[in-house]
Amino acid sequence: MARDLLLEVGAEEIPASFIVPALEDLKRVLTERMADARLKHGEVRTFGTPRRLAVLVRDVADAGEDITKEVLGPSAKAAFDAQGKPTKAAEKFAESLKLSVDALGRTTTAKGEYLSARVEEKGRPAEAILQDALHAAVHGISFKKSMRWGDVDTAFARPVQWLVALLGDTALPVVLGDVKAGRTTYGHRFLAPGAITLKAPSDYEAALEKAHVVADIAKRRAELLRKVNAAAASAGARLLEDEGLVDQVTNLVELPSPVVGSFEERHLDLPPEVLVQEMKSHQRYFSLTDAKGKLLPRFIAVSNTPVRDEQLSLRGYQRVLAARLADGRFFFDEDRRTPLADRVEKLGRVVWQGQLGTYLEKVERFRALAGWLAQATGRAGEAATVERAATLSKADLVTGMVGEFPELQGVMGREYAKAGGEPDAVALAIFEHYLPRGAEDALPSQDAGALIGLADRLDSLCGIFAIGKAPSGAADPFALRRACLSIIRIVLGRGYRFSLSAAVDEALRLLAPKLANVKRKPGEAAPREQVLEFFRGRLKALWGEQHRTDVVEAVLAVGFDDLVAAKKRLEALSVLVGHSDFQPLAAAFKRVVNIVEKQGKDVAGGQTNPQRFTDEPEKNLHTAFTQARDKVGERVRADDFAGALKEITGLKPAVDTFFDKVMVMAEDKDLRENRIRFLTEIGALFNQVADFSKIQAETAAAA
Repeated sequence: MARDLLLEVGAEEIPASFIVPALEDLKRVLTERMADARLKHGEVRTFGTPRRLAVLVRDVADAGEDITKEVLGPSAKAAFDAQGKPTKAAEKFAESLKLSVDALGRTTTAKGEYLSARVEEKGRPAEAILQDALHAAVHGISFKKSMRWGDVDTAFARPVQWLVALLGDTALPVVLGDVKAGRTTYGHRFLAPGAITLKAPSDYEAALEKAHVVADIAKRRAELLRKVNAAAASAGARLLEDEGLVDQVTNLVELPSPVVGSFEERHLDLPPEVLVQEMKSHQRYFSLTDAKGKLLPRFIAVSNTPVRDEQLSLRGYQRVLAARLADGRFFFDEDRRTPLADRVEKLGRVVWQGQLGTYLEKVERFRALAGWLAQATGRAGEAATVERAATLSKADLVTGMVGEFPELQGVMGREYAKAGGEPDAVALAIFEHYLPRGAEDALPSQDAGALIGLADRLDSLCGIFAIGKAPSGAADPFALRRACLSIIRIVLGRGYRFSLSAAVDEALRLLAPKLANVKRKPGEAAPREQVLEFFRGRLKALWGEQHRTDVVEAVLAVGFDDLVAAKKRLEALSVLVGHSDFQPLAAAFKRVVNIVEKQGKDVAGGQTNPQRFTDEPEKNLHTAFTQARDKVGERVRADDFAGALKEITGLKPAVDTFFDKVMVMAEDKDLRENRIRFLTEIGALFNQVADFSKIQAETAAAA
């Protein structure tokens, strides 16, 4: 009969950011091992708090499933001699399976005929499977940083205090370091510190809740939000939304207990971002606003236990915050004594990347690139703002405030630019060149910040690729994937029309002095091709979330140098492939493309000669093609790709008749080559929108 399984690792306080990844590792390794052993089970749940990582598996079978499988032995030639008698190879194979040679069968494979047998493999008992699986799971958790304790060799995020490993009412012999598993867990450190003996895994969650521990992360998060929102409402305020802080605090406590505190109102003259960051980064306090979103001199702190004397606790929270805010005010006042412009030269002492130079050198490069982009996008009128804002854009990196809170770069640049009398447009561009900071973040609201942000990111992408440090696997230390996606979002969001490849070329030209001594591996693609291929991969992943993969491939295959045009082509083609009559249309176009690909390489270049057409269908197709070509060109120049596709699809009847009535591969060489050139021109017409050969006609029919 099926039984539930519980594994819990109890430890000293685990860092909040470690908990969710650790639970993912624990679940993955355990379920993979169970699957490998064919051990069936039901729902899998994970639980995590600062003091525990746990996984609960419902309805685990008593044993792995039995299977019957075919086992191959020696080849028939090796298994029997010339007289047809079994060789030692055949006898040994039969003996290993506890069968007679006569009981063996024969199986024909691509490599020939082999002796074979169908054998039954019994599933192992659940206890035996899980003993190995649980050991692998607890030792398979990967932490950013681990530690050892005592004289044990095992490493873990923090010293392990207890282990629980139960299959039904049976304790399993699992060991981690110097701790052996049992059935004893522990509740809240202060409210219920005593041992809790579990009779069965199904008792786990309720037993912990009774002991003041909300072990389910989602449930604890919901309770945290409910309590802090209620506390905010009781103070006549609203909670400043911050999902990341909610997640962090959720995994800092086992039982969330919020209290509302305050700070001196005079601190509200500091930039709101400074106040929020002071409360969030050091203290994990939640900020409060009024109904209009204006920051209030109030906060919510969350402790791990209800406090007996709330006023005493609040005095502690407020005293610590008061010291932090005093530090913030000191940095703010001191930083403003030196204008941003006077700090720019100090960037020459701050290294951006060893091979690519200092931040000052980087600023000089992307300032020039931003000016180039202003011209390329038709925003030359922004050149002066771009020039000034780019010059000052990184100067806040050498301020005390940003040194304390790196998250405030750009924010402080904006504030210090305003304080120094810079134009509002320059101050805003300094801030907005960092936008978007994430997938959900807003885009720059004006051109100067957007163009500087594009230039900054392009410099990073091209420079890092050029020195051979491109992202690999999950490793992306320079956040190039995010930078690439931000460039795409800005270009599409702002509607910028320019040549991406030309921008990459310009960025690499500006980087050239730093790349003179870079050695490239034999056969390695040039940085230009690597960067553009990287963009292609990001576009494929991004657009593939909303459009069919084959349609995305078809659009990207004919180019994405103009990102806005590529997106418009994608949207138009996505609509077309959704029509029920697209399958025969795609088949006709694919036929054109396939003939050109197979036969075109043997045909010399040149234009089609209409005078050499001999059959009426090819003459008719040429007439229709000529008319469509002009109209398609007009539509493409007007960004009307839906209209261009409509003109292209209008050729289908003539294309079908051509293939039905005309022999493309005629014996006459000149006639044959003229027809292939003609099909090449038709294919080029299609390629103004997409490569139709990439589209799966069968999928199109089902769309």
